[in-house]
Formats: sequence, C-alpha cells, structure tokens
Amino acid sequence: MGKSDDLVVYDARLSSRFLLGTARYPSPAILAEAIRTAGAEIVTVSLRREAGGSRAGESFWRLIRELGVRVLPNTAGCRTAKEAVATAQMARELFGTSWIKLEVIGEEDTLQPDVFGLVEAARILSDDGFCVFPYTTEDLVVAERLLDAGCRVLMPWAAPIGSGRGINNLFGLRALRAHFPDTPLIVDAGLGAPSQAAAVMELGFDAALLNTAVARAGDPVAMARAFSLAIEAGRAAYLSGLMEPRDMAAPSTPVLGRAFGDGFEA
Repeated sequence: MGKSDDLVVYDARLSSRFLLGTARYPSPAILAEAIRTAGAEIVTVSLRREAGGSRAGESFWRLIRELGVRVLPNTAGCRTAKEAVATAQMARELFGTSWIKLEVIGEEDTLQPDVFGLVEAARILSDDGFCVFPYTTEDLVVAERLLDAGCRVLMPWAAPIGSGRGINNLFGLRALRAHFPDTPLIVDAGLGAPSQAAAVMELGFDAALLNTAVARAGDPVAMARAFSLAIEAGRAAYLSGLMEPRDMAAPSTPVLGRAFGDGFEA
C-alpha cells in the first residue's frame, strides 16, 4: 500500500498487514516459502515448540534469520497470569526481543482468553518493559483495561483458535473499531478463508494474524498468497470507502434522458 499506509506497532513500521504463525507446516521449506509468498514481516513462535539450543531450534533460527522477519514469541498454552509472565520472561531471554504475544487461556473447548488473568499479566509485563500484543475478546471493557495496563495494540479474536469460522460477532468487532479508532487492532484467531480476512480488513482492522488456515491447507504456499491478496484487497476497499447497504434497489444506469416507448413515433 505504500509508506503512507504503513502499519506502526510499538517501535516498528511495517508495510505488510499479514502476520503469520509458524506451527504445523509440512516442512521448514514450505514454511519458508509461505512466509516469503505472504510477504509477512512478523511471524509468531511458541516458546514451548522451539528450543533455541536444540537441533530443531537451531535449524528454525537459521531459517528465520535468512528470511529477515521479526519474531513475535507467544505464551501459547499458559493458563494463569503467573505462568504467562514466566514464559514471556523466558521468551525475551531466548529470542532477544521485548515483543510478546500474550495468551492466557481460560476455557478449554473454545480456548477463550481468561480476560482477568490477561489484564493482570499485561500490566506486569508492560511495567517490565515488554511490548505486549494481547490475545483478547471483542469486549470493550476488557480492551479499555488492557490499554490502561500499558498495551498499545489489541488482538481480538474473530472466532475460536483454529475453528475457521470467520467473524462470530460482527457487532462486537465493529464496536471495538469505533471505540478505539487510534489503536492498532489485529484480528487474531478464527479466520479460515481469504474472504473472511478481507471482511475484517473492510471493517477497518489494521492487520490479520493466522496460522492454521495456511499451514494445514492442501497447498500452504498458494493459500498464503490468497490470504495476502485478500488482506490487501480488504484494506484497499476500506480506504476507498465502501458503499452503504440499501433496503431498496437503486438503478446503476441514469434514468434521466432515457427513451420511452416500444418504437419510434412520427
């Protein structure tokens, strides 16, 4: 979209609005090609999945360095604020970044965030110098509490992680965008199709983060490209100004000056 439409989050200016996860790809080579094709500048990494000192961890880090992308470690799997804070501190030491995608899971079936633990952990980590990217719901009160805790970006879900359901609460996401017009909002979780990614971008959200829909596709590289195009199209549509829905039809061809009658009259 050009420099005038760059996404600014914390200390980074990004030309891409597509954030990509790195889990469950068929191979490191396919992961690398998917990241390149997506044009992603930020990738998420689970501390529990990648150990820097292991052979797998060394191979992963070599790949990330070659791609030149920024790593956003996450606290996936954490169930309490205390556990999430400890994981974030280990991630900062291992990955060498103060960025952290903060997850505190409160419900097993939906993997819904525990918003109470989330706010608690966000405050502790922000006070400790972290740049916190909180995985949250579309709740306006929780969003306000997270911003008060020091977060400068919010990552609301569209639907439960890995569900591919798309937008579950359209009203809630619209309200979130309207109430926080100056806060970067990145839709995280639940997007299963490029059309769903385009839809959230058309609402005015600033970026989309996804993993499963690309990693588990029949052709992850082709799917990464499809999502990249959809995110770009949705952003362009939002900036261009979408027409408002109407209850009645409206002719697209002007009626004024139209010839009437079935034939010519003398």
